[in-house]
Amino acid sequence: MNQRYADVAFEDRMSHVDFRVAEKAHIVVDTDVCRSCTTKACVHACPANLFVPTDDGGILFNYEQCFECGTCYLVCDGGNAISWSYPDGGQGVVFRHG
Repeated sequence: MNQRYADVAFEDRMSHVDFRVAEKAHIVVDTDVCRSCTTKACVHACPANLFVPTDDGGILFNYEQCFECGTCYLVCDGGNAISWSYPDGGQGVVFRHG
């Protein structure tokens, strides 16, 4: 049996997500390493679009609305340019049922 899920707008999905922003970023990007990266895979793979290439070839990362999926860490081929860890307890993304 084929089951089709109802289409849900992005804004509706996001209404069930809270971000408890920690003072310290749980992801650190070494922008010097990023300058030598030719793929910028993190820019294209992040589902929250939190990685932005800079004019000088580096990467700007905004951790405040990170889903903590680890995709950026997995796709990074820039010589360990991304250091990733879980946020401190009680911080980070919180998914609510609505």
